[in-house]
Amino acid sequence: MLQIRELIKVYPGPVAALRGIDLEIENGMFGLLGPNGAGKSTLMQIVAGVLEPTSGEVFLDGVETTAKPEHVRERLGYLPQDFGFYPQLTARAMLTHLLRLKGVSAPGSTKKLCDELLERVNLSYAANQNVGGFSGGMRQRLGIAQAVAGDPQILIVDEPTAGLDPEERLRFYRILAELAENRIVLLSTHIVEDVSVLCPQFAIIHRGRLITRTTPKAARQTIAGSIFQGDVEPAALDDLQRSTTVIQTLLYEGRNRVRILHHNGAPPKGFEPVEASLEDAYLATVRLEGAVRSRMDSTDSNGGAS
Repeated sequence: MLQIRELIKVYPGPVAALRGIDLEIENGMFGLLGPNGAGKSTLMQIVAGVLEPTSGEVFLDGVETTAKPEHVRERLGYLPQDFGFYPQLTARAMLTHLLRLKGVSAPGSTKKLCDELLERVNLSYAANQNVGGFSGGMRQRLGIAQAVAGDPQILIVDEPTAGLDPEERLRFYRILAELAENRIVLLSTHIVEDVSVLCPQFAIIHRGRLITRTTPKAARQTIAGSIFQGDVEPAALDDLQRSTTVIQTLLYEGRNRVRILHHNGAPPKGFEPVEASLEDAYLATVRLEGAVRSRMDSTDSNGGAS
């Protein structure tokens, strides 16, 4: 089990990247969903033992890893958001180099282990191709190959599908789902589809705070019957935003197609009820949290005046 207790990280400035994160995560896939800059990567780096928190603790199976980072490093597979490869090396040579850096032992031979890992991520056909010619999805699968070397107890993947085309994303989903069967897989992403497809449970992080921990089904149910959609003229959009919670605005055939969260009474004219999606639930949560924080900041700046 991974336990995160009152985790705070403040950078010089000061900039509070994490503001008291509490989480308990068991085996399986767990998603951390939030916009860019929410603090997800900072949290991943602290859990991985590559960044020290300002305060708070992280435990892996009862051992405090913030005090003993070697405990998690010995049991960790990590695919950071930006993973560098040497483009002139072949996939097998690159993987061999990474295994040596990690100190992963090969009972048979390093070549045999590399070939087994490449086969596991469906890259056997590209073992002798230079990494510089790989697609984004192929590079991510090579990154997963090095991350799972040594059969880690916890696997951290940070924004793994950003920039992948739909086919590569689906291929990557299958690999991650398989890896989550017998270990903790911590998936950090700003892409709602990643969570919807892969994660039985997830948490939303916004401005360094943990807003909620839930399931995709439960998140959709909280706003069921409250999502409406309609076309809005550009000139009327500002008035609509002042009178109700606008979830998202999409340009469709030259018109603003708007989805709103509306709980009580009749919706605005021209709006019809639609089925709530996980993206609706996520955006509604972030919008409402942002509005609450803005009001609190405004109150603080006015000396507590209401």
